[in-house]
Amino acid sequence: MDFMPLIVRQRAFFHSGATLPLEFRRTQLRRLLGALVAHEAAVLGALQADLGKSPQQAYASEVGFVLSEIRHALRHLGAWMRPVRRRVPLLAWPARGFIRPEPLGVALIIGPWNYPLQLLLSPLVGAIAAGNCAILKPSEFAPHTAAVLGQLLGSTFPEEFIAVVQGDQASAAALLLQRFDSIFFTGSTPTGRAIMAAAARHLTPVTLELGGKCPCIVCADAPLASTARRIVWGKFMNAGQTCVAPDHVLVEQAVAGAFLEALKQALRDFYGEDPQQSPDYGRIINRRHFDRLIGFLGDGQIAWGGRHDAADCYLAPTLLTGVPWAAAVMQEEIFGPILPLVEFVDLDEELAKLRGRATPLALYLFTRDAARQQRVLAGSRSGGVCINDTVMHILGKELPFGGLGESGMGAYHGRAGFDCFTHRRAVLRCSSAFEAKVRYPPARGTLPRLKRLLRLLGAG
Repeated sequence: MDFMPLIVRQRAFFHSGATLPLEFRRTQLRRLLGALVAHEAAVLGALQADLGKSPQQAYASEVGFVLSEIRHALRHLGAWMRPVRRRVPLLAWPARGFIRPEPLGVALIIGPWNYPLQLLLSPLVGAIAAGNCAILKPSEFAPHTAAVLGQLLGSTFPEEFIAVVQGDQASAAALLLQRFDSIFFTGSTPTGRAIMAAAARHLTPVTLELGGKCPCIVCADAPLASTARRIVWGKFMNAGQTCVAPDHVLVEQAVAGAFLEALKQALRDFYGEDPQQSPDYGRIINRRHFDRLIGFLGDGQIAWGGRHDAADCYLAPTLLTGVPWAAAVMQEEIFGPILPLVEFVDLDEELAKLRGRATPLALYLFTRDAARQQRVLAGSRSGGVCINDTVMHILGKELPFGGLGESGMGAYHGRAGFDCFTHRRAVLRCSSAFEAKVRYPPARGTLPRLKRLLRLLGAG
């Protein structure tokens, strides 16, 4: 697993300047779009085989998501690439200052298994738009999708521009021994720490999209039926294997019973009485992850669901009540179709508890009270916030998506994806026609006079 020759070829291609022109970048984005459309059937079949995703789910959450990113980049890339003028101090006059967006170079993108196409190709859109070369490492835990991605990208781009490396953790470790100009990783927090440690050897900038226990707060004034539908949708899509899925619900005690019934009704409406037969309900990725999730079922009372089938990697949508804060299901990121419900009386007490935990990737709040919304925004921390809905905040192209602290660093989607793989190079173009001699020794005048002059010139 010697990846040095591949990286050398990519670096030579990058330094040739081939990736810099606007039209080259647009052409590559169009080629990626065309390849996704041409391979759509194979991609949807692979996602069905790996995660049990229906064609509708797979298209909406994976293929369509990436196509939307590409089209957005194509519409706006010219504006993103333009240098941006900046004011300069009078001391430098006459001069012009501007910020020049430049690609970082050769990027490594490591994708996860839960959205194995979207979370590998969405960063790639940003990398291509910004003018980089890239090596992609898909997850070996979604082997059918990884194989299709290898064929799709291998038939679309030359390896010196875009390359796919297959393999297990040993392949990823071998890649991380090499020097890259940017590393983009989506996955677990423990692996994110290892990625960051490896990047530190070469001082490589990293973008880490991790996870955490995303809390969902339901206040008594929230409309219970629509709130339940939106939480059930966000939690149980992809069988709960979504980094921004609501991890647990904190529900105001006065409406806890009614809200539980609303959740049950939403589950019936979405998946029927036997979700195992529903074409819209997915499967757990593998037996190891399945066994971990089954271990959480004893951490509370099963109010709905709990049925499981190891041979099918199936775990029913499950609601847990009576769950203590010290239980394992409340300490570890669940990343599966188990939703604990915890009642609360005092919102400020719950916010204090949340502040004592690791910063989550997302926080969800359901209330129509504007004052309560402000209290939660001021009294909490998270990568992103969605009020009166779940997951929707990551869909737009104008809101950056990323974590904070243990849920990650850096952001992407839309313009933020371009910026993620871009160096904002500061340029000051000075004239030789005039000089302010005050900058040179010997010192002229008193120190107070110098201070006043420098303030006037914008340099002190």
